[in-house]
Amino acid sequence: MSGAVKINSVKAWVLAARPKTLAGAAAPVIMGGACAWMQLSSNGNDAIVTFDWAAFTLCMLFAWIMQIDANFVNDYFDFKKGGDTEQRLGPKRACTQGWISPKAMKTGIAATTLLACAAGVPLIWTGGPWMLAVGAACVVFCFLYTTKFSRLGLGDLLVLVFFGIVPVGFTFYLQTGVWTIEATLAGIGCGLAVDCLLMVNNYRDRKEDAGQGKKTIVVRLGGRWAIILYYMLGLAATLLTGAAVALSKPAWHAAPLLLYAALHLATARRMAVTDGSALNPFLGKTSRNFLLLALMSVFCALM
Repeated sequence: MSGAVKINSVKAWVLAARPKTLAGAAAPVIMGGACAWMQLSSNGNDAIVTFDWAAFTLCMLFAWIMQIDANFVNDYFDFKKGGDTEQRLGPKRACTQGWISPKAMKTGIAATTLLACAAGVPLIWTGGPWMLAVGAACVVFCFLYTTKFSRLGLGDLLVLVFFGIVPVGFTFYLQTGVWTIEATLAGIGCGLAVDCLLMVNNYRDRKEDAGQGKKTIVVRLGGRWAIILYYMLGLAATLLTGAAVALSKPAWHAAPLLLYAALHLATARRMAVTDGSALNPFLGKTSRNFLLLALMSVFCALM
């Protein structure tokens, strides 16, 4: 066991939950809410009155709990498969470090899965019974990401869908009752921005992943192309989110998104000359960047 972390303690569970990753769950919900606000305003409604804050809060709660659930699943199954070792370059993992026992982690996975479902069930009254299918898909792919798809190099696709299109689109739908091209563009843009976080992880771990047979995009393309792809993902996210704004408002309202683009490019330049465990701070920088993209979309909506 590492340091002063007592096994199965509150501190251990907080570390296992990885609070810094919650930005990835929050950003698409925020962006979906911003797009809905623009849609409601463009239809001549008073968005302050018509915006459903209860549904928005439940979407955020569901996203946060599912993110913690995914972290627990990742921690447990990577430990069981021997994917996390003392030599890992990334942040330490709870089961590997002995902070959480495998049995307790299984209980934690069950608890967070049930809590997420409890948070999502009331949304059926707003969005209809098929919201049950959406929630079920989120739970299923939460498990499949670690146990199957990440090893096949499909993790980036799941991030695009479940940290972009699905949360942005359905947050938007629950507020407006429709699904528009604006919501789709913003969802893809947000998913690409969040995928930059996975790109940092996979770029840092490319040698270890290759040795373990994990066929991530970075392993397939090589490190140099991973940096280029990181650049392109952020620029594409800016353009797509800007297009979503421009379809609802005058194009100049998308100008605040350029702040995200500038920070993304600065992060990418520094990341290009960094390697190994020194890349870990770029996880936080990338999270800051895509959270800023979501917050700037709110600013665009309010302009």
